[in-house]
Amino acid sequence: MKVKAAKVTDMKRSKTIRVGEHPKPAIAQPSEVLVKVLAVGLDGTDREIMTGPYGEAPQGEDELIIGHEAMGIVVESGQEAGLAPGDLVSVVVRRPCHDPACVNCRNGRSDFCQSSQYTERGIKGAHGFLTEYIKDEDRFFIKLPEACLPFGMMAEPQSIVEKVWDEVQHIQQRLVWEPRSALVLGSGPLGLLAALTSRCLDLNVHVWSMSAPDSPEARLIERIGGIYQQANASGGPASLTAYAESIGAHFDLVWECTGYSPLGFEAMDVLAPNGVLAMLGLSAGGRKSEIPVDKLNMEMVLENKCVIGSVNASRKHFETGVYRLQQMEARWPGVVTSMITKRFAMDDVPQVDFNAIGIKAVVDVVPVEQWKSGASAEETAYSFSV
Repeated sequence: MKVKAAKVTDMKRSKTIRVGEHPKPAIAQPSEVLVKVLAVGLDGTDREIMTGPYGEAPQGEDELIIGHEAMGIVVESGQEAGLAPGDLVSVVVRRPCHDPACVNCRNGRSDFCQSSQYTERGIKGAHGFLTEYIKDEDRFFIKLPEACLPFGMMAEPQSIVEKVWDEVQHIQQRLVWEPRSALVLGSGPLGLLAALTSRCLDLNVHVWSMSAPDSPEARLIERIGGIYQQANASGGPASLTAYAESIGAHFDLVWECTGYSPLGFEAMDVLAPNGVLAMLGLSAGGRKSEIPVDKLNMEMVLENKCVIGSVNASRKHFETGVYRLQQMEARWPGVVTSMITKRFAMDDVPQVDFNAIGIKAVVDVVPVEQWKSGASAEETAYSFSV
């Protein structure tokens, strides 16, 4: 039996995006689960795979089913699987490498893979989720409460944010740390989720981004009690450093979500003593820039500043992410779904214009009005301590 799937074909030459047939997966192991995909979010990684040089097809193939931000409903489960038909789920993206020397992959933390031989569904060496049905081992599925049905595909990007906060908490055990302020660079989906998370932690939030002051992104930040500053605005601060000086503030936590590397280095200068700068954005190309290395080095040392890079996430970050998304919705009803500014059917994927998406695009594999019909009423709940 065949199912529909959105694929990037001719991966090694001139990429083509098409919707075609693919064999329907079938359960082969007792721990596996078959899931009917409801919706898949699109992000900058998908853009790079569809229009740029990024992405890697499974070994021996020249096409890749895209999509890594998925929500679906279990339709069949193996005898040893911990999920049941009707369960609403999201999916962990990365799969561990097979290198016996990689202690992180051997211990359930493929997000810290040391061999770089991991695979990522829809990204690197494994087909993704933008298809009608997917299967995998039950350990890679995260059960979602029914309340997450409108935005369950956001669990994956939120897991990225949760991993950073998890790392920050571990790092800052080095001292007594009472953060009061956060700066978010960029107002894409990841930046907005970082801002929302920071507000859930009761931090004063500033967002520095290129979007206009009357944009949906800026309005969202203002709604949650944050301060939005357009970068390079006419009559405004000429730089991030100038902005920090104008408000007389440095920031305890900085989220770099743009991938514009000069901004990441400038952010070191606006970091408060003992603060943490988290680099989440990826930069492509060979850009060179002149930076005050001695000044940055002196401040990093004398003020105990810390810079971390973070990518991907583990199962526990999905779980805390599910809790956090519900926390956001409880404080600001409709705020998460308001980030979804464009919806597509699967047949529309080859024509997607990423420049016209707004904040976030979602592909509805199943029409929204049909989502509830297959979902179980059984609830699940996650919690965590800040």
